[in-house]
Amino acid sequence: MKSNFQTRFKKQVLKNIIVSGVITGVAEFFLVMNLTIIKRILEIRNYYNKASLESGSVNLIAAMFLVLIGIIIFSISFFVLENWKISFITDVYHGIRRLADGDLDTHVEIVGDDEFAEIALEVNHLGEKIKDLIEKERKSEKTKHELITNIAHDLRTPLTSIIGYVELLHTNDMLTDEQRKQYTAIVLTKAKRLESLIEDLFGLTKLNYGKITMNIEQIDIVKLLEQLLEEAYPSFMENDLDYELQTNENRILINGDGNLLARLFDNIISNAIKYGKDGKKVQVIIIGEEKYVTVRIINFGKIIPEEELPYIFDKFYRVEQSRSEETGGTGLGLAIAKDITELHGGTIYAESSLKGTEFIVKLVRDFDIDQE
Repeated sequence: MKSNFQTRFKKQVLKNIIVSGVITGVAEFFLVMNLTIIKRILEIRNYYNKASLESGSVNLIAAMFLVLIGIIIFSISFFVLENWKISFITDVYHGIRRLADGDLDTHVEIVGDDEFAEIALEVNHLGEKIKDLIEKERKSEKTKHELITNIAHDLRTPLTSIIGYVELLHTNDMLTDEQRKQYTAIVLTKAKRLESLIEDLFGLTKLNYGKITMNIEQIDIVKLLEQLLEEAYPSFMENDLDYELQTNENRILINGDGNLLARLFDNIISNAIKYGKDGKKVQVIIIGEEKYVTVRIINFGKIIPEEELPYIFDKFYRVEQSRSEETGGTGLGLAIAKDITELHGGTIYAESSLKGTEFIVKLVRDFDIDQE
């Protein structure tokens, strides 16, 4: 790009030199053609006699005069041709200074479609990029603040319950064995929830900051999902749900990290179980194609409002109706699923309507970590 810009700039300068040369040549031609008029003017003013006008000295003077006139004409014409560039460079200079002073709405006027128009375009893009970076930084700071607030809340809630019940068990000697057993079970449940949150936080940190080593191998995605559904069978039974697995091929091989992909689909299946209780069934559909494999996990529970769909993969985001102890969750499951999907060069998104809530994961079959 830089070399191309320099080449075009040099061509433009050369073009102006040629144009100035042509203008000078034409002017000199007319001066030479009218040299006799100049000689007559000199004769009339008695600067030289006729003989001297025909002498070499007069010819030398005339030649020097022509050269001087040529230099003047060339300089003026070249300056006129290049003057707009000086004005443009001044505008660019002031535009960059305004950007440096924090005026991010600075706009340099774009004239024409040459290399200088590109400079103006790049300066304008620079201002837009800086504005975008500042906006992203603001959003990042806001996200960090929300992240810390949510972490504090999600850690404090089960911890408060644990402390409360442990104190009750420690100080109250009047509790029956049944009450102690009940409170101990609550403490255990809260402690496991706390452990789950901490594990998710560690996992998310590793994924986001590239501190995880991927072990890429060939995996049968059909077998993987069959295994995950079987392992989740107690959860299906507990929530009075059935599951159905459909696939267009009995064996679909893809390249990926088996542990990470298992966590990805386990998170989505767990999500479908939690929020699909009203639908009585969870469907898993696997579609193998030449280059891609698509996994669709569908539950028939409550519909996710359309305005909330873009945010369900955000960290700690939970649909408002699901913020309850009944469904629980850390609010990190889908965020982790998204990170693992993108780590494998794939895409994940969700759709929700009266036909069901569907999570669609599309993965590259011949994924190569070196291409990422």
